[in-house]
Amino acid sequence: MSGTCREVVTLQLGHYSNFIGTHWWNVQDAALVYGCDAPAGELQSDVLFREGLTLGAHVTYTPRLIAMDLKGSLQTLRKEGSLYEGTENENTTFTWEGQIMTHKESPPTKNAFLQQLDSLDAGGLLAEPDFTGLHCSVSSAGAGVAMETVNSRLERMQKSYWLEGSVRVWSDFLRIHLHPRTVSVINQYNHDGESERLEVFGQGEALLKGPVLEDLEDRLHFFVEECDYLQGFQVLCDLADGFSGLGSKVTELLQDSYGGRGILTWGVAPVSHPETSSIKDLYHMMNCALGTLQMANHSSFFCPLTLRGGLMRRPPPPTAFPLLNCDPMLWYHSSSVLALALDCMTASYRLRQNSAPMWQLSDALAVSGRKVVSAYGSVPFPMMHGGCLPDALDAFSDGLPWRPISACPELGDGRCFGQSVTLRGLDGQSLVSPLLPGTEPPSSLHSERSGEDVLAAYVRLHYPSTPLTTCEAASGKVTPPFPKIFSPALSPQGFLQNQNQTAADYTSSQPVVGLPVLTSLQSSPAVGLQLSELQKACAALNLRRVAPSFFSHGPEPAEISESMEQLRRLAHCYRLDLRRSSSDEDDEDD
Repeated sequence: MSGTCREVVTLQLGHYSNFIGTHWWNVQDAALVYGCDAPAGELQSDVLFREGLTLGAHVTYTPRLIAMDLKGSLQTLRKEGSLYEGTENENTTFTWEGQIMTHKESPPTKNAFLQQLDSLDAGGLLAEPDFTGLHCSVSSAGAGVAMETVNSRLERMQKSYWLEGSVRVWSDFLRIHLHPRTVSVINQYNHDGESERLEVFGQGEALLKGPVLEDLEDRLHFFVEECDYLQGFQVLCDLADGFSGLGSKVTELLQDSYGGRGILTWGVAPVSHPETSSIKDLYHMMNCALGTLQMANHSSFFCPLTLRGGLMRRPPPPTAFPLLNCDPMLWYHSSSVLALALDCMTASYRLRQNSAPMWQLSDALAVSGRKVVSAYGSVPFPMMHGGCLPDALDAFSDGLPWRPISACPELGDGRCFGQSVTLRGLDGQSLVSPLLPGTEPPSSLHSERSGEDVLAAYVRLHYPSTPLTTCEAASGKVTPPFPKIFSPALSPQGFLQNQNQTAADYTSSQPVVGLPVLTSLQSSPAVGLQLSELQKACAALNLRRVAPSFFSHGPEPAEISESMEQLRRLAHCYRLDLRRSSSDEDDEDD
């Protein structure tokens, strides 16, 4: 089905999910490609975006997205957006002859980025271009010029300020327009404050009924019914708070209503929470355990996504990347790293040519009931400017270049049930060794004749008997308001600088605008150990004594005990018939 657009509907459930999603959509928006002659390897934007028409006959191009969050989480963002402003009810007038009392509230202050974005919008640069005949029309060239103008203006804006001190919520760095049916606010709970917080799994489970359920179903029907070849849903869900319960019910709804479609669920968690305590840390761990189990049951696969060192109450230090100056405690930073990894891991089912649908990716990983997978990333993938892929990978002959982004360290023993590896962003670099005829290759990787073959050969050196899929795609664009977290050792294209060039040659005038990223999705025994550790820690708790409020909205203690048993059995699915320590055997057989 090369050339056929298989649409995807995205759901973002929770505030941190929307942080990651905002970076994700900013990256997609910066990389939009128009015209029917886009090169192979480019991503097909119509998989994620939809073309629409306002009542004023203006064509729009917006994400096929449902974003759910709590009351007070939007700040300066209008729930209905601004694209359709003035097109609905513009001729409707109301007459009231009684007394009128006016109450005025000062609107939230916009940061410097949003103020300058408004100035671009006022000048018409961010107005939606004419997408008529988007796929094969000369009008698309005009749209591309408009987008280039906006991107160049935004790049100049980035040099004038930092957003680290001004980002409070995800809409503070949102650069795109959203459809009026995208944002759904749950008014029963507050985003901040001391009361009415969505903190535990049972609260989220109880939400999906009545008006909230009807609203979600209406939004789903709107986005799904206009799809010609819906391949499925990608769900980002906060894992550590009450949204884990809501996500469990949402994925169950998707499974019941759209059986046979892919449901790829990413349970996301920040390294830290702004307000925490020993009891809340306990809540977070229980929410992670219950959410992982239930969302895995209702999804094609489930993958935790976090820079935390673990899902326990006292995890190891967070994951760090050597070429990033990233503050993992800052949501604006950590979510940007995870968004780049997510953009890479999902590229295979978004390619314009030779794409592999969602079900193919999930079938390769979720085998024999092992529906929880782990993710790893190299952000950025360290490669010298002007180098070749075999040389870059040979530098990691003793250890893999990626690091855990699922709080699940690799065991390093070559055992894995299935793996999907994706490499993006080597535009203009050599994917194979430029050896002259008759030259002896310095390693086996230098003998491969394509980038995907080089990548597959390298992974098999470390996982010799693992079923493997590989994908290579062009780079995405890193444009404002992406945070300035890149090492000065990187060139504007994200490659390591030549030793003859200094950091000042690049960074004084040119920011990083592209980035090579390498990711791996794995189903391995390491996942089983992670699930077992989480299950044992949760099962050992006496919740009635230490946190009785966890039961205030359900589930009942007996239901939690049953969930812990199911989680234990799920962890057992990842065991191999290999010799293990007697203590592990005894613990898991109890």
